[in-house]
Amino acid sequence: MKFSEKLKSFFGIKNELTDEFFDDLLDLLVEGDFGVSLASQSVEELQVRCKKEKITTPEKAKELFRMILHAYIANSVREDNQFRDGALNVILLLGVNGVGKTTTAAKLACLFSKEAKPLLAAGDTFRAAAIDQLVIHGERLGVRVVAHKQHGDTAAVIYDALEAARAGNYNPLIADTAGRMHTKSALVEELKKIDRVIERFKTQDGSAKAIHYLKYLVLDATTGSNAFVQAETFSEAIRIDGVVLTKMDSSAKGGIVFALAAKLCLPVLFICDGEKYENLKDFDAEKFIQTFLGFE
Repeated sequence: MKFSEKLKSFFGIKNELTDEFFDDLLDLLVEGDFGVSLASQSVEELQVRCKKEKITTPEKAKELFRMILHAYIANSVREDNQFRDGALNVILLLGVNGVGKTTTAAKLACLFSKEAKPLLAAGDTFRAAAIDQLVIHGERLGVRVVAHKQHGDTAAVIYDALEAARAGNYNPLIADTAGRMHTKSALVEELKKIDRVIERFKTQDGSAKAIHYLKYLVLDATTGSNAFVQAETFSEAIRIDGVVLTKMDSSAKGGIVFALAAKLCLPVLFICDGEKYENLKDFDAEKFIQTFLGFE
């Protein structure tokens, strides 16, 4: 049974708002990857507001809970992580090995190619397979890929990709990176180098070039609390502009979305619910909450 079906069944079976109801809901939310802290906070808020608003039925409590969850996501929304007109939008994909960064880069290129002319940069120079994989994706999608040899300098790859983007009017530039960068010191040093490259590129001819630089964290939704720890580690080291959640089609429970928003103020921007390129979609908060709570 999917977790959303469990929640739907829970609110449907219960007849009244007893202490047992809220205790059971707490246990269910912890199971659903909210984390103990947010699960406790959410249930306590629901309980207080139900009492204050004289709500006595699980059906009405469910609607109130939908509003609480929506507020978590709304509070994490940022305007500066959206694409900027008149600028070259550069997206750096970060994350540990195995979360699907390289495939996500290709899926983002597919999504953006509907209305734009994206360019891919094979910045994961640690794994030869990652470079080859992105090149193959590019060929399938008809998207250009800038790549160097294995063990090359990621910052150099991105610099060459910036030049190619300007020369060929590509936008956005989507850059893959190596999963080995997830330790704080290595991550910060690598990103400082990339930052310097971008700054140098912007001023190399004496005039500032408009570049909107975004860092997206790719997380495997099926890993639950482990994904949250990864997000926490990255967020402590650098500013993350948004999250891409992969593998939302399998055993993912979904609570990680609210934990990221409420505890780390990290907005989910895209979710992937399948292996095809078309399975990566813009995150629709209201639709996600409706599905999560079993309204659909």
